[in-house]
Amino acid sequence: MVSVVVGSLLPGSSPVLVAMSRLPVSDKALHFAAYLALAALPVVGFCERRRGMAAGLAMFGLGLALEALQHFVAGRSVELRDLVANGAGVGCGALLGLPLRSFVSLL
Repeated sequence: MVSVVVGSLLPGSSPVLVAMSRLPVSDKALHFAAYLALAALPVVGFCERRRGMAAGLAMFGLGLALEALQHFVAGRSVELRDLVANGAGVGCGALLGLPLRSFVSLL
């Protein structure tokens, strides 16, 4: 989670973001993957399924807050498509976390 927060609030000219912009993958795919992981991990890891699902879905709120904060960061802007990618990642991560939770409990 720390890497998503820090990465979301880095200035647009930072070496990290410049290097990431050179990757041969859409930044929307990176948003999707990051939020998929952020949502799936609590669903799998929390003892109570309901709390895990709530924590996983709360990652959308984190994405919304970080996207809004980018308005105040040099070289960054708020993008609705980023928020959609975050939301899709959260939804898929929460859904993927449920069967993974069952699998992990068998170990």
